[in-house]
Amino acid sequence: MSSHTMLIAHISDLHVLVPGDLAYNVVNTNPLVESAIAHMANLSPEIVVITGDLVHNAQIAEYQRLKSILSQLTMPVYLLPGNHDNRDLIRQVFTEHTYLPRTGCLQYTVEGHPLRLIMLDTNVPGKGHGELDSDRIDWLDQQLSHHPHQPTLLFMHHPPFNTGIDLMDSIGLISHQALAAVVKKYDCIERIGCGHTHRPIQTRWAGTLAYTVPSPVHQVSLDLSTPSQASTFTMEPPAYQIHLWNSDRGLVSHLQYVNAYEGPYPFSNWFAHQYLQPPFFAAAFFRSRLFRSRFFPQPLFSQPLLSSHCSLQGFGDRP
Repeated sequence: MSSHTMLIAHISDLHVLVPGDLAYNVVNTNPLVESAIAHMANLSPEIVVITGDLVHNAQIAEYQRLKSILSQLTMPVYLLPGNHDNRDLIRQVFTEHTYLPRTGCLQYTVEGHPLRLIMLDTNVPGKGHGELDSDRIDWLDQQLSHHPHQPTLLFMHHPPFNTGIDLMDSIGLISHQALAAVVKKYDCIERIGCGHTHRPIQTRWAGTLAYTVPSPVHQVSLDLSTPSQASTFTMEPPAYQIHLWNSDRGLVSHLQYVNAYEGPYPFSNWFAHQYLQPPFFAAAFFRSRLFRSRFFPQPLFSQPLLSSHCSLQGFGDRP
């Protein structure tokens, strides 16, 4: 039986703005998002998942700008809301995204692929924290029960675990015990992919691997001691997550940086520089069997002709 493969890109926390605005009076997010989406378009995954904070101020003009930026992607794009988002405006602008429920929470299942994708809506309108009420939890349980052994990726905005970063934990997912109880029932959940934290974080949680992705714009500072009111952000490199699924080998995940860096350089250049330079090459040749067999067909000494400590100087004066 031939193996099936699938490449999925997961990006989060785009914080798209009306042109001319700055996030937190510092970050011009739109060019950074445009670069990330162009990078992703060049990579050509089968599916792109964006887990919330699509825009910064939940304005219709921001969603329209986001729609324009995403137009360069030819593959299916699946959206989730974050704490900066407005569900109704997402529906209003992204009318061609027919998978979005027409009312209520924006959670849904994507099937028809080697991996099933289940999208959970953790948005609490007007609040920074996330929540999954009993209706959303029951819906998840029902979706998983339809095909309990189908390999599945679960996506949501707020991570279900504490990160150690006080700011993000203070606006994290509350009452996640009910979610853990459902997740533990099914061994088909390969990953729980989240955003919100603007950092790459991962942990074992409820019997699977849960993680968060960096943002393509700014990152929350890795500070495990500062209280939330004094938290900061940095302009660390933008990145997103890549999942490579193979039905024979399972799921392998990579962190993909967006910026252009020096390279790529072939490793063959390094090998040539290290091992084919004249001093090394000459010493290697003199130690070789070819050199000994051609010039000294009979052994001259009981010990090897040359060692790593032997000097070639004065060689002809030896008895």
